Amino acid sequence: MAIKITDECINCGACEPECPNGAIYAGGEAWRFSDNTSLSGMFVSKSGISGDADEGHDAIADDLYYIVSDKCTECVGFHDEPQCASVCPVDCCVKDEDNVETPAELEAKKAALHP
Repeated sequence: MAIKITDECINCGACEPECPNGAIYAGGEAWRFSDNTSLSGMFVSKSGISGDADEGHDAIADDLYYIVSDKCTECVGFHDEPQCASVCPVDCCVKDEDNVETPAELEAKKAALHP
């Protein structure tokens, strides 16, 4: 299950540098699959987004930090727990019920992002 950032976010930015996959972005900021991953060239994500890994995608949120679920592995393969949630001072990094994944699926996603 990916992590999401709720409306309680205070935009402190503590979570962003903690993400080993570069899945966290400031509100309004475009995102790329290549940010903080080993990806380059053409890529197809788990949800079916395809294109060049360096291609910019529109921000998912304009006002608050956000997490790209196609890049979030809940820190599986890197840490014992999601680092964004562990450093968030207002506990707004929570499991995203709309993006449920098994540990095996999270491991596979990590392997795809860091081939």
